[in-house]
Amino acid sequence: MFDNFPRGTICIEDIEMGMTRHLRKQVTDRDIELFAEVSTDRNPVHLDDAYAHDTIFEGRIAHGMLTAGLISAVIGEQLPGHGTIYLGQTLKFLAPVRPGDTVHAEVKVVDIDHSKRRVTLDCHCSVDGKKVLAGEAKVLAPSRKFD
Repeated sequence: MFDNFPRGTICIEDIEMGMTRHLRKQVTDRDIELFAEVSTDRNPVHLDDAYAHDTIFEGRIAHGMLTAGLISAVIGEQLPGHGTIYLGQTLKFLAPVRPGDTVHAEVKVVDIDHSKRRVTLDCHCSVDGKKVLAGEAKVLAPSRKFD
């Protein structure tokens, strides 16, 4: 048996259809600035109020991948959790996330292949009940058993 997973990690043996996990995070100016620094994406629509005001968004927005990163956080920290390996992710950006918005990121198990340890998760993020991101993740879940 391999039982060294942190509390909260859900191994493939315990994952069930319909399981969900989520987090909420307020996106701050600092988050956007740090993401721009780390990613090197310094598009002024994210960083410059005057520039962003004259765009279709009429103001600054967070990087779409910053929002998508919240999905990664739910997967890597909660469902399945530590030891999970990302195999793929689809994303559709449906609406902008603005500085100060609180994002609700949620994943739900929609398919399980226990023999291959593969899990498919429906993923979405919303702000004030409105979906801003939707997609699907495929992951390799941790197991208590050695391969």
